[in-house]
Amino acid sequence: MSEELHAVTIVVDMPVTKIDALDTIAFAADGSVDDARTARPRVCLAPNAWAEVEIPKFADPPPLAIDVYSDKSGAIAWAEARRLFDALERLGWNVAPPRAGVR
Repeated sequence: MSEELHAVTIVVDMPVTKIDALDTIAFAADGSVDDARTARPRVCLAPNAWAEVEIPKFADPPPLAIDVYSDKSGAIAWAEARRLFDALERLGWNVAPPRAGVR
């Protein structure tokens, strides 16, 4: 049985590495990067919500995507994406408002 994931995407239009993006998300969320040395590192944002960073492929320039997931509801994913978006804006990041993701 597969678990349904609800996703919301925040697009970052800045030259930033995946590691730096994850560190900044962790700072903004007052958390830490989990599974840092794996293929799918993430930052816990709240119970049942986390963020992952998707980098451009084949040396494409920015933007990169921050996907906010919840395994409980779309409302949780939206609320946490909006909270992260606001925090990243306050830190001076050039980010587009959250939009529905597909997962």
